[in-house]
Amino acid sequence: MTIKIGILGYGNLGKGVECAIRHNQDMELSAVFTRRDPESIRILTPEVNVYPVEDAISMKDMIDVLILCGGSALDLPEQTPRFARYFNVVDSFDTHAKIQEHYERVDAEARKGNKTGIISVGWDPGMFSLNRLYAGAILPGGHDYTFWGKGVSQGHSDAIRKIEGVKDARQYTIPVKEAMEAVRSGKNPELTTRQKHTRECFVVLAEGADQEKIRHEIVTMPNYFSDYDTEVHFISEDELMRDHKGIPHGGSVIRTGRTGWEDENSHVIEYGLRLDSNPEFTASVLIAYARAAYRFNIEGKNGCKTVFDIPPSYLSILSSEDLRRQLL
Repeated sequence: MTIKIGILGYGNLGKGVECAIRHNQDMELSAVFTRRDPESIRILTPEVNVYPVEDAISMKDMIDVLILCGGSALDLPEQTPRFARYFNVVDSFDTHAKIQEHYERVDAEARKGNKTGIISVGWDPGMFSLNRLYAGAILPGGHDYTFWGKGVSQGHSDAIRKIEGVKDARQYTIPVKEAMEAVRSGKNPELTTRQKHTRECFVVLAEGADQEKIRHEIVTMPNYFSDYDTEVHFISEDELMRDHKGIPHGGSVIRTGRTGWEDENSHVIEYGLRLDSNPEFTASVLIAYARAAYRFNIEGKNGCKTVFDIPPSYLSILSSEDLRRQLL
């Protein structure tokens, strides 16, 4: 059976989802929904139409899974609960401190409609979260470390663009080299948030915007920048397009621990990513979990889920027999 996918939001992430659908033979794109003028949107799949967001609920019977591609700062906290009552949904909500709150709201709405929602899907939260869980279960009593970058954070860049007076922005997350070296050597350092990463922002201002006011809003923004050493550069739109057009990212999850009767043997588990395109990779993870959301809903497993709740086999197009033969 072909899984019919809807995309809500056609920015970098939405375009990435469209590309990912092309590489999954059990899926097809049914519709794209946008807050912009649909006539202004040109998607890559010529036979598929673009509709205003207001039309989405009326088309719920045409879509098996709706993938929400908005930002975590303002879009997803409102959109995911709203649409979870009418669709099986998947989102990439990445404000770690608010995931439980988001989960509860989505769960309540999804259960009202007997739908399945999977939230906070991507690489962190998402794939990195799973690796933290696996490594911690294998090496209890050890230490977890997560380093992001160097790369462009979509969520943080979006949060800057929401500030009044900002025309465009890119934000780079940069791991502190000395901190990573200390962790990999097995020293188990106690590191604060500020000691692990720095943040660098490149901002294009709208005409007449107050530069210092915007700088202050960025560096004091809770959940995004206030806990980090943050450098803000104001540049022209041409410079942004010339020097910061790509959206690379990556990072590492590291777990250190010891085994043996006297803890005589030390171990380091590391899972790393190097990504040419942050949104395209995130979109590929979203598509795998859309498959899981569809299967869960068919089985009557309704409500909100996270990556911790999904058996790995539900992500794959392969049958259980093929998975055992090919991958186990």
